[in-house]
Amino acid sequence: MTTTPLPYAGIRVLDISQGIAGPYCAHILWQQGAHVIKVEPPSGDWIRFIGAAKGDLSAHAIQFNAGKQALALDARTEAGKKILLQLALQADVIVQNFRPGVADRLGVGYAALSKIKPDLVYVSVSGYGQDGPYADAPATDSVMQADSGLMFSNQDEHGVPRRIGLLAADVTTGLYASQGAATALYQRLAHQRGTHVQVSLFEACAALQGACFIEQAIAGKRPFGAVSAPNAVFATADGTISVVTVNTEHFHRVSKAFGHEEWITDPRYVENAIRFENRATLHADMAQMLKQHTTAHWVALFQKHDVLHAQVRNYTEVLEHPQAVHLGLAQQLAQAGVGTLPYIGLPSHPLHRPVTSAPRVGENSIEVLTQAGVSAETIEQLLKTGVVTQAKPHE
Repeated sequence: MTTTPLPYAGIRVLDISQGIAGPYCAHILWQQGAHVIKVEPPSGDWIRFIGAAKGDLSAHAIQFNAGKQALALDARTEAGKKILLQLALQADVIVQNFRPGVADRLGVGYAALSKIKPDLVYVSVSGYGQDGPYADAPATDSVMQADSGLMFSNQDEHGVPRRIGLLAADVTTGLYASQGAATALYQRLAHQRGTHVQVSLFEACAALQGACFIEQAIAGKRPFGAVSAPNAVFATADGTISVVTVNTEHFHRVSKAFGHEEWITDPRYVENAIRFENRATLHADMAQMLKQHTTAHWVALFQKHDVLHAQVRNYTEVLEHPQAVHLGLAQQLAQAGVGTLPYIGLPSHPLHRPVTSAPRVGENSIEVLTQAGVSAETIEQLLKTGVVTQAKPHE
C-alpha cells in the first residue's frame, strides 16, 4: 500500500455486472483508487448466494465486491431505466456482462452512450463475444473450462480431463478485462476518446493457454503430466511434499540430499529421458525414504542442498507461511455481518488501497442516489414503488 495518490482516484465506475468476471474487473479498479457503484436487481447479484455464505454475502461476493457502494435497482421498470441512464452518464467507466443486446434494451448500450459521452470507457464481458454462432450461448466457469481447452490441458496421465478446482475462467477474464480497461483509460487520457473494450471468457481462457496451442502445433501433440523425473508429490511422516527436477544438475542435488550419490552415475538415471522411463523405481525409493521423517526435516535438508521442493500446504498453512507473514499477504477484512476475514488483493505493489467491507444488497441505495443528484421526493417514490430497495444496516 502507499500514501501517494492512487492512479484511479477520481475515476467513477458503474458496475452493472454480476457473477465474478465483470465484478472482479471493477473491483481491481477500486483497489487502485476508483469509486465504484455496484447496481444489481433487488433480489441481488446471483453470486451472493453461491458457495459459503452468510445471508447475502458469499465468499465470492465479498472478494470481488469489497469497497463498492451497492444500489438495488429494478432496471426493468421505466423509472429504473431512467435512474440507470442517469448514473451511466455520470460514469467514466461502465462494466457490464449482459448477453448481447440486453444493455441496449436497458438504454445503456455503448452505441447510445458514446454519442453523448465520446470519452466513455465501456467494458463488455461476455461468454463467447458480442456476435457469432455462440454469442447467445450460456457460459459458466465450468462450461468454459470444458469448451476452451482448460479441462483438456488439466487432464491426468491417463487422459482424463479434469476441472481446475477454482473459478479460473471467471477470474482470468476479470484480470484481462481490467487490463483492457486500464489501456482504455490511458487512451482516454492521451487522446481524449473512449473505447468499447470487449472481453469474452472464451478468448480469455484461450489466451491463458496460448503457449499450449503453440506447443501442440510444434510437437503434434501436447504431453500431460510430469515430463521430468523425479517430479511428484510424496507423503512424509506427517504431511506431503512436492519434489521437482528440471534438469540433470537438479537431480544431482536430489541424489546428494538423499545420501545416494551413486544415483548420479546409475545408468538408469544418467539423463532425464532415461530417468523418466525408470521413474517408477526412482519414485518408489524416494517415497520409502520420505515417509520416514517429517516434512520439516525434509524441507530443512532440501534447502541445504538447494533442491526444488515445497510443502503441500492447505489455505491455513499458506496464510501462516513465513513469506506470507513477511509480505503481509492477507489483509484483515472486517466484514460487516460476517466477521474478520483474510483478504488477498492485488499482488502488484504499491499502488492499491486497504480493503473495506463489501456491501449488502442495496446497502447504499439512498446514498448513491443522493450523490447522483436525485431528489429526496423521487428517492422516496422509488422506494415506495419497489424500484429501489435499501438494506437495513447490520446490528
